[in-house]
This record gives sequence, structure tokens and C-alpha cells, in this order.
Amino acid sequence: MGRYLLLDIGAGTLDMLCYDTDHELHYKAVVRSPVRVLADEIRRTRGNLVVTGGEMGGGPVSQALIDRAKTAEVVMSAPSAATIHHNVQRVTAHGIRVVDAAEAEDLKRDSRFHHIRTGDLQLDRLQCLVQGFGVPFEFDAVGICAQDHGAAPPGVSHLDFRHRMFTAALARQPVPETLLYRSDQVPEEMNRLSAIANDAKALTTDRVYVMDSGMAAILGASMDVLAAKKKRILVLDIATSHTVGAALEAGRLCGFFEYHTADITAARLDRLLMDLADGKLSHRQILNQGGHGAYHRKAFGFDRVELILATGPQRRLALESKLPIAFGAPWGDNMMTGTVGLMEAVRVCEGLPPITYL
Repeated sequence: MGRYLLLDIGAGTLDMLCYDTDHELHYKAVVRSPVRVLADEIRRTRGNLVVTGGEMGGGPVSQALIDRAKTAEVVMSAPSAATIHHNVQRVTAHGIRVVDAAEAEDLKRDSRFHHIRTGDLQLDRLQCLVQGFGVPFEFDAVGICAQDHGAAPPGVSHLDFRHRMFTAALARQPVPETLLYRSDQVPEEMNRLSAIANDAKALTTDRVYVMDSGMAAILGASMDVLAAKKKRILVLDIATSHTVGAALEAGRLCGFFEYHTADITAARLDRLLMDLADGKLSHRQILNQGGHGAYHRKAFGFDRVELILATGPQRRLALESKLPIAFGAPWGDNMMTGTVGLMEAVRVCEGLPPITYL
């Protein structure tokens, strides 16, 4: 077996789990997300900017670059510009100049510009964090999850495109771990996960896996000790930016929904969870409500639910629910939901013995 590093890259935090399967020891940390750290770096750096790297989570980074373009010159390589938007015209509309990667590399030597590199894997920082555990920065396998909307073709919304990617994979095998990919097998339309897999080549490891964070959270929540021996469960992961809810029967995904956390209320959660179990949610309905979408394969009925379990940094939003929601902590830590899901997906992929996530 060996040593594993699991990384859940979110909008608010980077959640880290190191697991030594030989000695059954694990070490964990929750730190500021890469997008927030890089946004701070951009704001501290004065003057013109040249940006290289690849697509990463946007949010604060995108806003910091857009704000800088109002007062100084900002030049981005085409791969890094995808952080702001996949449509280059939407990027240049903010006054940002987009060039090819080679020209951006040349501008790094121009004294008029300060250099910024976009990427979800901040390798030097990551090495310092891991070594802070007192363990070597060397692993047999690394698993990384982040949310990837995919690069939609013209005329297709990114939410519909993400939905199609998921449903195509789940049609083959309706389990969350089907969205786990070896680094050399990532679908090319998954730009963000592809960029992560590319940057991960610099890690000292034999194998790298990437996965959508929503699917990792669903799988991780289902590993909670409260879910043991339960056949039909509903799980919620209420994260900083997005909320995902799923219905599982004997580990197989019956349906799920995705929402912006900012739009979640206890009353909305209750209705979503009941409709999810009863098979009443549709992708178009959730989109029309302002959500991210939904998937339905099978309804087992809300009256047959044995457990409703909530995880995630914003799970306090479920406190006012009228449903009997339990608050989970996979492997003893609410914030490890995604990393535990990653570990379980990698374990299944590699055919490792079952792990008891107490």
C-alpha cells in the first residue's frame, strides 16, 4: 500500500490529508484556499502584471486581476485567462490583454511587469505545509479534487455541459468514484482538472488522481461512521461556495443536486432533500431556480430514508431544518469530507483493502 496525499481545493479552504496505510496513521490540516492566497499576492504586487500558468478557481483571483486592469496593464497567457472566463472576449472586455503562452513567458523578463502564476497547486507552499506535519514530501499516490465546469462548446451553457459530462459518466457506473481519473486519463474538456494534473507532474509521486470535488464530498460523507450499515441515505455537503446533496442506495448514486451556498436556506434544503428522495427534481427545474443542476436515476422515496447527514464548512445552515439531519465528521473531522472521499475513490480504483474511517 503506502503513503497517500489527498487535497480538496475549495473556494474558502485547502483541506489536506496525509495517510500512511502501512502504519495506519493520518495527518490533516485546513488552510486558506489557493485562490485567496493568490488574490492577496496580486493585491500586494503593485503596477503592471504578466500572468502565466493555467486555469484555476476564479472568484477572488479573477476579481483582483479585473480590478488591477482598471489602473495598470494586465497581460495574461491564454491558458491562465481561462481562470476568468473561457470566452477570451469576456476577458479582454475588462481591459486585459490575452496573448499566447510563449509571448507571456517572454514578458516575464520585461522589467515593466511583475509576474504572477495562476494554478491550484502552489507547490512550494504545499511542500512547506506537508513538511510541517513532520513527514517527507514524497508519496506513492496523490489525489486532488476541485470543481470543474468543463469547457463548453459555443451555444452550450457551462452548467448544462457539466451536467452532460456527469450524466455520461454515471450512466456507465452510477457511483461517485466513477468521476475519479488518473492524471493521464482526464477528459480534455475538463480544463481545470487537466491543469491540476499537469502541474502535479512536478510532485514526487508514482500516481496522481483528480476528481470533481462535489463527487468526492458525496462519497466522503457516505463514509461517515453514522452511515455505516445504512442502505438508503441522503448526504449534504454545504461548502463555502457550493452545496451538493445526494441520494444513495447501497453506495450507488440515485440522484443529486448542486446549488450556490449563498442561495441556500433551511426551508429550501428541506424541500430539495424531500424531492430528491422522491425523484421530483429535474436538472432544468434546478437551473431555473438559480441552482447548478440536478441528476436523477432512481427514486427510493423519502419515507424510506434511514439517515440524512450534513457536512461542510457552512453546514450550520441546516440547523434550522425541520428534518432529522445528523451532522457528520468523516474520519473524525467535518472538514475532511472531500479528502476522505478522495481516499475512498483511490482505494477502490487501486483495489486496496477496505478502510475503516472512524
